[in-house]
Amino acid sequence: MTDAFHELAAYTALPRLTGLTLSVDGQRLVAVAQEPDAKRARYVSALWEIPLGGGDPVRLTRSEKGETGPAFRPDGSLLFNSTRPDPDAADDAEDEAGLWCLPVRGEPGVVASRAGGLGPAVVASGTGAVVLTGRRLANSTDADDAQRRSRRKERKADAILHSGMPIRHWDHELGAEVPRLLHLADPDGELRDLVPDARAELVEAEFSISADGRTVATTWRTPRPFGRTPRAVHLIDVESGERRVLAAADGVQFTSPAIAPDAARVAVSRQFEGTFDTPLSAGLAVIDTATGDLRLIELGDLNPVEWVWSADSRTVFVAGDLQGRGAVVAVDPHTATVTRRLAADAVYSNLCPAPDGAALYALRSAHDWPATPVRLDPRADDQVPVFLPTPAPKPELPGVLEEITVDVDGAAVHGWLARPPDGAPPAPVMLWIHGGPFLSSNAWNWRWNPWVAVAHGWAVVMPDPALSTGYGQSCIDRAWPYRADVVWREAAAVLDAALERPGLDPARLALCGGSFGGFMTNWIAGHTDRFAAIVTHAGLWALDQQHATTDNAEFKTGIFGRLADHPDWYAAYSPHNFADEITTPMLVVHGNRDYRVPVGEALRLWWDLVSRWSGAPDDMPHRFLQFPGENHWILGPANAQIWYETVLGFCAQHVLDRPWTPPELL
Repeated sequence: MTDAFHELAAYTALPRLTGLTLSVDGQRLVAVAQEPDAKRARYVSALWEIPLGGGDPVRLTRSEKGETGPAFRPDGSLLFNSTRPDPDAADDAEDEAGLWCLPVRGEPGVVASRAGGLGPAVVASGTGAVVLTGRRLANSTDADDAQRRSRRKERKADAILHSGMPIRHWDHELGAEVPRLLHLADPDGELRDLVPDARAELVEAEFSISADGRTVATTWRTPRPFGRTPRAVHLIDVESGERRVLAAADGVQFTSPAIAPDAARVAVSRQFEGTFDTPLSAGLAVIDTATGDLRLIELGDLNPVEWVWSADSRTVFVAGDLQGRGAVVAVDPHTATVTRRLAADAVYSNLCPAPDGAALYALRSAHDWPATPVRLDPRADDQVPVFLPTPAPKPELPGVLEEITVDVDGAAVHGWLARPPDGAPPAPVMLWIHGGPFLSSNAWNWRWNPWVAVAHGWAVVMPDPALSTGYGQSCIDRAWPYRADVVWREAAAVLDAALERPGLDPARLALCGGSFGGFMTNWIAGHTDRFAAIVTHAGLWALDQQHATTDNAEFKTGIFGRLADHPDWYAAYSPHNFADEITTPMLVVHGNRDYRVPVGEALRLWWDLVSRWSGAPDDMPHRFLQFPGENHWILGPANAQIWYETVLGFCAQHVLDRPWTPPELL
């Protein structure tokens, strides 16, 4: 099975789980599994039932287009999204994402469709009513939207006239369409627009619905001067359409509202965005829907990532990052305190509490284990999870995993080391700096998987330096605002501690990173010649340029301001200021559809490298791997294979002095 990591075509074909949902009665568990399509051109998802009483998983859906977003209705039928053709639709109908229903017995059929497509369903557990998102062309109506879309497509018109922010999000344009928040009372009913007058307020909205289907909690953007669009939480009365503000404050973003089944409270993320002088801070709060009273939940060092209510509304289950791993805790919403830590051995997501309170299902992930379904006992502390059958079994690992903790100026800095097995020749070492920066290197990653490198003879060091999550506010404070020198010092300390261990070759080093990690590799490239090769993926290069062109400009400029506001900071930490000092061969990787770190960063970096090379052009050591159709991540199976081949080949050429024939790019 180690060939699953050594043979890159086999690795990119491995199935992986991306979602989990539980039926309202707690008797059926369904997972979303992803595999390449027949042409290996893209990953396609299918729905699988995980047997709770033993046995093998059963595939429920199969189509060329795939299925996502499963959600059960109280009658046991299973809703999902798919662009699969509707057999009852007109021959010239567009393949838009529709809402389908798989009954307990029988074949799936379309429940709802709409020009522009529909998003995943959120179901009221008591009534089966559904809330989901749709889209409508700007300045159109429901009556003429389909016709206007058809005319726009025929004439190849794609212009967008913006009047404010935001205008992009990750990999797609905003502004041509107006998001809608839609309600479906029953499968035989009609879609109803809950907020007919909403426009940009519902861009990238997050929402939930009470068990009785009467109340929806949703995020709400309000355009402000200077391009700001702070997010608040509003409550919508489904019957009347009346809307009221539940949580809003200057300088605060409220996101991911989860309304309790009894509608008495909403659990919500409250994030102080921070300023240049005040670090960002975030936490989880519970808000009383009647009084608006807000209580922050005391989670210690646990960084909340996901939360869900128990069926009786007496408990909030919270999962997140903790000390280089993850944890799941139970919270009493009345006292806003943790009553039990269910597990702290790995990262848990897709929490699914059983209605009788006897089980909590989830996907569990760690550096040595891909996401897999497990069962936890909500009444037990720090337990070992029960692993369930999965359509995506764990592949055999080609090496071993070790923990590293090192003291840096009084701070305990954590990291992981993935290396070849004992007895292997001394391994060259890659230092991987994670993105974010508000993340933790604590879980399985299909895009940056250390076991692929290990299978090819490398050891991989994965530190959690300053700005990482799961170590308390102090971990963010000590490198604020985004001080690359502090992050580098801590990452280097973890690397040095790893190199003291047997089986590693300290003379053969490569440095790799993506997003914030790409910013760090770019900055480090101008400050040391310690590494023989550097890979920078989606990395920030000229900060005054990126802060104003990213889709997240509101956040970035809100912290760092303009160049004139903090010239010393920009001078010290913008990597492009140190282009003249770079001597290490660099592999620049970027997707053209990356709007978080626009491709202009890579283009400018590439020119700064090429224009400084005074030797023969054929001898220039730098390379630029460009993906015109990819975004911030490399998502296509074929492109992922090319990514790994290029990264491994480039590093082997410059670190191991091995001849490298670039991939044929298929």
